Amino acid sequence: MDMSEMKNEKVVLCGANAYEQKYYFNEQFKGIPKSIQDELHIISVLFTEEVGGIFTIVFEEDGTLAFETTAAEDDYYYDEISSGLMVGEIKRHKQELLESLSLYYRVFILHEDLSVLLEEE
Repeated sequence: MDMSEMKNEKVVLCGANAYEQKYYFNEQFKGIPKSIQDELHIISVLFTEEVGGIFTIVFEEDGTLAFETTAAEDDYYYDEISSGLMVGEIKRHKQELLESLSLYYRVFILHEDLSVLLEEE
């Protein structure tokens, strides 16, 4: 995938699927420290165990992180209210982690200038 394609679409970092009881981590990001990979794994799996459905953490075109949740049409156990509450809780409690991952993506994937990014903060 070249840079022009990446700028026009979201890139999945990781996700969990309650229906198949599987976790996915995008190997493109294997340079992320193992402890952070483990933390992402825990966040994703706990989310689907609590709420159900499919949960993914994606990078937007500009490098910001976003959370996406979906559920099968006939999944009556999926809790949309809990989903929104958990996303808010993750954003509050893991803000530093999310900002660091965004910076990682912008520097190592989008090849933005680190010194410019640090001046923005």
